[in-house]
Amino acid sequence: MSAHNNTQQAWESASHKYVNEYEEVLEEARNASLLPVEETLLRDIVAGADVVHPMSGHGIDDVALIRLGARSITGVDYSPTTASAAQRRADELGVDCRYVTATLPASGLPDDTADLVYTGKGALIWVEDLEAWLTEMCRLLRPGGHLFIYEAHPLTPLWSWDSDKVEVRSDRGYFARSHVNDSFPAGGAVEYQRTFAETIMAIIAADFEILHLEEHAQPFWRPEGMEAAAWNGQVPNAFSLLARHRA
Repeated sequence: MSAHNNTQQAWESASHKYVNEYEEVLEEARNASLLPVEETLLRDIVAGADVVHPMSGHGIDDVALIRLGARSITGVDYSPTTASAAQRRADELGVDCRYVTATLPASGLPDDTADLVYTGKGALIWVEDLEAWLTEMCRLLRPGGHLFIYEAHPLTPLWSWDSDKVEVRSDRGYFARSHVNDSFPAGGAVEYQRTFAETIMAIIAADFEILHLEEHAQPFWRPEGMEAAAWNGQVPNAFSLLARHRA
């Protein structure tokens, strides 16, 4: 089985969590808000905007985007279970979100669909071909549209979860091309790696103008019950980026 198929199968299996814990996730969505840095950067951009959310997952951020002023959200995910559960929640909450099942970079959506492409908290790490992904995002964006990314820092896979001191895992390297996920969804899922410079240069090469770029000490996800020294503010664990397409 290919790395892609392993990853897709692992996510489909893990996504049953959003069905089994439907009521808990629904309650979380009712009160959802974006991170402060996201709200600050997106408040004006998202007002009245049509948003495409690739790798939309459980869709909680989509409800927050609607609450922030988005006109509509189209989520794209390759897990039918995830997309179905997210659609059910959106319908129950009465928000203008629709979810489609597709394997990116081929979204199947029309040209000029979005004013904003939003990727929140764990998307690019599952993208094998970033250039092809960016080409698709450019196709979906209307002229002058924006790309927003909040993602795990490329150094994050290197940190151990040691509670006493920050340590680099001996089984991973910054310049590696991929590694097998051993947290969530696990199950043989493969995360793709690229350096910070490679990510930024790919976005610039796709004809985006970077408006904001910031590294963050706090991770956007922590396994329940875990406290690692790497999360104490000493090293980067996430980054945020806002860019405008020049076309």
